Amino acid sequence: MTTLPSPYPIGTPGVPWGDAERAQWLSRQVRRRSYQQDVVGAVERLSVRFDVEEYGQLHYPPDQYALFALRSRNWREALPIALITGGVHGYETSGVHGALQFLDQRAEAYANRINLLVAPCVSPWAYERIHRWNANAVDPNRSFREGGPAEESAALMRLIAPLRGRFLLHIDLHETTDTDESEFRPALAARDGKPFEPGVIPDGFYLVDDSENPQPAFQQAIIDAVRKVTHIAPADANGQIIGSNVVSPGVIQWPLRQLALCAGMTGARYTTTTEVYPDSPRATPEQCNAAQVTAVCAAIEFALGAK
Repeated sequence: MTTLPSPYPIGTPGVPWGDAERAQWLSRQVRRRSYQQDVVGAVERLSVRFDVEEYGQLHYPPDQYALFALRSRNWREALPIALITGGVHGYETSGVHGALQFLDQRAEAYANRINLLVAPCVSPWAYERIHRWNANAVDPNRSFREGGPAEESAALMRLIAPLRGRFLLHIDLHETTDTDESEFRPALAARDGKPFEPGVIPDGFYLVDDSENPQPAFQQAIIDAVRKVTHIAPADANGQIIGSNVVSPGVIQWPLRQLALCAGMTGARYTTTTEVYPDSPRATPEQCNAAQVTAVCAAIEFALGAK
């Protein structure tokens, strides 16, 4: 496990960041890849098969980003809806590319069975900088609540608001990376003026179920499908994954709405957050994308079968 020297290079230990520290943090962020090329280009290619909607604009001067969602072209009001989200944390690459790969390779198999709504890259500024936060040092995946501080989250909530009550399924595609421990958790502790407590990065794929609406058979169906593609994260010596008790192989539970997490915003019967481990020596980028696609397909098949 890699850790940063202590204290974190921005701020004063024990003191939450103010505007000066956030500005210093922002000045250190560098664009490392292109949302326009990687995501918008893929969306444009998919537009011949799916309806594309621009559901918001992000303004982080001098940068501006259009937010896109794709819908089933054969959308039918009588069908349930599956929401698939990726890139809520922009640095979690397979979430973005897994969502796009699902649309390209597998989505048409579900025509006339379920309406698909896919937001493949919720946080494009963070995607380009391979970061967890937005430009204001805010985590979008703790901001899915009314009046939340992240426009990325607010825009997505506005998109789904007219469809509330119709979602059968929401699967939110994420990764857990080594940089969670070496950069992002230390930065979070520094930002909030709290001590950093080192943890352990799990080696493998796992899921986060909703403790307020647990669906163990649904989670198990996804785990069973994904284990054919990549390995499932084992529990640590305490029977936990990232500090939460393992309730079944590769599954932990969090109160999704209470934590203002993306997977808790729809009220869908079936919800889950995937967590792929791209830094494992036992996984390739192609496997990580395939694991996300497999998880989406398994989730849809289970939900339709159980409906």
